[in-house]
Amino acid sequence: MNMYQDYIQEIAERKNQGLHPKPIDSAELLSEIIAQIKDTANEYRADSLNFFIYNTLPGTTSAAGVKAQFLKEIILGESVVEEISPAFAFELLSHMKGGKSIEVLLDLALGNDDAIAQEAAKVLKTQVFLYDADTNRLKEAYESGNEIAKEILESYAKAEFFTKLPEVAEEIKVVTFIAGEGDISTDLLSPGNQAHSRSDRELHGKCMITPQAQEEIKALQAQHPDASVMLIAEKGTMGVGSSRMSGVNNVALWTGKQASPYVPFVNIAPIVGGTNGISPIFLTTVDVTGGIGIDLQNWVKKYDENGELVRNEKGEPVLEEAYSVATGTVLTINTKTKKLYNGDKELKDISKSFTPQKLEFIKAGGSYAIVFGKKIQTFAAKTLGITPPTVFAPSKEISIEGQGLTAVEKIFNRNAVGVTPGKVLHAGSDVRVEVNIVGSQDTTGLMTAQELESMAATVISPIVDGAYQSGCHTASVWDKKAQTNIPKLMKFMNDFGVITARDPKGEYHSMTDVIHKVLNDITVDEWAIIIGGDSHTRMSKGVAFGADSGTVALALATGEASMPIPESVKVTFKGEMKEHMDFRDVVHATQAQMLKQFDGENVFQGRIIEVHIGTLPADQAFTFTDWTAEMKAKASICISQDDTLIESLEIAKSRIQIMIDKGMDNHNQVLKGLIEKADKRIAEIRSGEKPALTPDANAKYYAEVVVDLDAIVEPMIADPDVNNEDVSKRYTHDTIRDLTYYGGEKKVDLGFVGSCMVHKGDLKIVSQMLRNLEKQNGKVEFQAPLVVAAPTYNIIDELKAEGDWELLEKYSGFEFNDAAPKGEARTQYENMMYLERPGCNLCMGNQEKAEKGDTVLATSTRLFQGRVVEDSERKKGESLLASTPVVVLSAVMGRIPSIDEYKTAVEGIDLTTFVPPIKELVAVGH
Repeated sequence: MNMYQDYIQEIAERKNQGLHPKPIDSAELLSEIIAQIKDTANEYRADSLNFFIYNTLPGTTSAAGVKAQFLKEIILGESVVEEISPAFAFELLSHMKGGKSIEVLLDLALGNDDAIAQEAAKVLKTQVFLYDADTNRLKEAYESGNEIAKEILESYAKAEFFTKLPEVAEEIKVVTFIAGEGDISTDLLSPGNQAHSRSDRELHGKCMITPQAQEEIKALQAQHPDASVMLIAEKGTMGVGSSRMSGVNNVALWTGKQASPYVPFVNIAPIVGGTNGISPIFLTTVDVTGGIGIDLQNWVKKYDENGELVRNEKGEPVLEEAYSVATGTVLTINTKTKKLYNGDKELKDISKSFTPQKLEFIKAGGSYAIVFGKKIQTFAAKTLGITPPTVFAPSKEISIEGQGLTAVEKIFNRNAVGVTPGKVLHAGSDVRVEVNIVGSQDTTGLMTAQELESMAATVISPIVDGAYQSGCHTASVWDKKAQTNIPKLMKFMNDFGVITARDPKGEYHSMTDVIHKVLNDITVDEWAIIIGGDSHTRMSKGVAFGADSGTVALALATGEASMPIPESVKVTFKGEMKEHMDFRDVVHATQAQMLKQFDGENVFQGRIIEVHIGTLPADQAFTFTDWTAEMKAKASICISQDDTLIESLEIAKSRIQIMIDKGMDNHNQVLKGLIEKADKRIAEIRSGEKPALTPDANAKYYAEVVVDLDAIVEPMIADPDVNNEDVSKRYTHDTIRDLTYYGGEKKVDLGFVGSCMVHKGDLKIVSQMLRNLEKQNGKVEFQAPLVVAAPTYNIIDELKAEGDWELLEKYSGFEFNDAAPKGEARTQYENMMYLERPGCNLCMGNQEKAEKGDTVLATSTRLFQGRVVEDSERKKGESLLASTPVVVLSAVMGRIPSIDEYKTAVEGIDLTTFVPPIKELVAVGH
């Protein structure tokens, strides 16, 4: 059976699932299809033509190379296909957006046939995804006197690829669809347990919200054919918890428009809204697709006649509806007035949705085209020796005389490119910045690879200091889906120039370490900018931004990212930690105290949290920065004392060296280079030449939060509050309760110590508690299962050397075996301890799961509905979040302990403690 017959069989199988043929990315399959097209008597010729024209992936896929070459043959008359004229062949090339198609177009434009060269030049003038090899050819041809090359460069210098696009419509009609009440996690739009299908866009689209919701969206489209469906988070924020490109892709697939008639299931221009806006990282993803995100503010705080805030019996602010966006409401977006209307009635100013830059993204069909367009215009003007005309909206540059800089403002100023020389920029300025570290994780990595192929990138940007492809999100279960997807991903990324968790050649031991931990280690400069394909890309060194797979691809390909400099909120501490408290309790208390201080307003949302951690090394500080994703912050920055930062860098160096010793470095010796950078940074700090990053004393913050450590007297638990009468208050991370609330009675069905929120100290706490409980009771018996997953192999090695792992093994009923990884997810648990493979485990939701309806107590970050645990018919699943000692004790007791039981159990245990810095951490002399 040949590849075509295999493809036909796959099509039949997909048809039974209600799916269309899978888009073609294989050169071998497309070569067979082309042979059948050339054979005019072939029985499969008509289908083959259809597959070739409408179902082949563009960019740098191997199939795209074969397609571009065949179209070249048709244009040159070397092959004749009645259904594909030379003019149509040029049109098909114009939709291939880079890679081999650009190579072919340059061949034709710089060739000897004038008529063909002119047609090729017309198409090239519309293209922006050109790389060094392409621009070098153009430059050489121009310098050799080629008129066509000159003509193309002149068009690029004028940015005609952008100026000749249709303008954004003045009025956009929308019909509303309430996707959910309260915060909408991207798990609703693209469930974690369907991660394996993300790169198969049509199949993955079937998992958005529910089949019923999909039918309702189709019905709205049928009723309102002239309107776009706008998905809304009523009384909440849209897209919390993850940057997930697949979520935006799904929304675009159901409600957007097709990007090209010749590229299947790639849709753009989704429109989303939320009462409290769009999560910052999700909004970036919407921009990638040329979509629109709207902060509706359709529910507002109620005030009485005296201007006093009205509160309910719980002391919470009462909200009242400013205007309705109930499903089926027809609204109008005016992109000129930048307002939202219901008929003639003005509802809301939505200027933030239509900044000059966002309007450019909408016009161009996405932010990539603008990023590459600006680069190509700059190149062309430089080659021609002219000043490029101002075509794109100038970047907003805000500089306030006499005002100091926050930490993030300092980092952005240092890494900015293309700004007015000598100008100091403050928050709100639009900036292009160079990216130092990039991370790709395994369940979005296949999409990142697709994005790199679609933008025709073949090698990592030389300005990126280091990049890592993880294997942590598929660590728990090495099933057929993982076995098919992950090796392919690792080879692609390894070839691209990324350090990979798995070696495509199989020469080093596969590493399933949690990506955020690895990125935290390979970040060796607190002035770095990090982009990672996960919302928890929140380093305790540098400033890190969780991003969608497309923004990760852009950072890998160009070494750049574009965004406004965010505002900051300063977090400092006072008082002393109680000896029975764990630092995780401080993290939860920060959120609770902030919300209380600002009458329920989350001042962290969309901003940088600048936490003056001072004395806490990177591993422990990561617990705070990691949680800032749940605080809805855009990112976070740790302000450390010099000696603390040096300690963190020394730890990072040792871990990078372990990666080198394993054989993970590549031919560019990226890891070796990172150790050299760390040594240089340590020397700068020690000599006083460049102390640890601190803000200026006269920096301006949106708000300042002082966390009172004295007020934290009990362990703090983040509760999904699944039965709250107000649906919008369920499954948020804002309900923080103390231990006493549960009265020592709440049953716990499963405990989980793991995910990126734990460090080596947490695993030592588990072993110390087991020792304590053994002494007190003679032996330890678990009344509920306890799943333990170390975040990295390094930690396990260190625990083995220090004697802790032996004790954990003694009490475990299951220990992972890398030589024989689990082939299917565990669905039932016994009352014992499970020592699982390093990785994300239960937190991810795509592999291990608790039993339906369970109450889970976890050190994780995820409490969204259905993520760690799904509902059963008998009760709702609950995922409560707490510190390691609380989780361990709850699994042993089968319930949440009382405060006295907890204090007894942790007596003498080295919990993760924190002492605030004695002196204020600000730059000297400012």
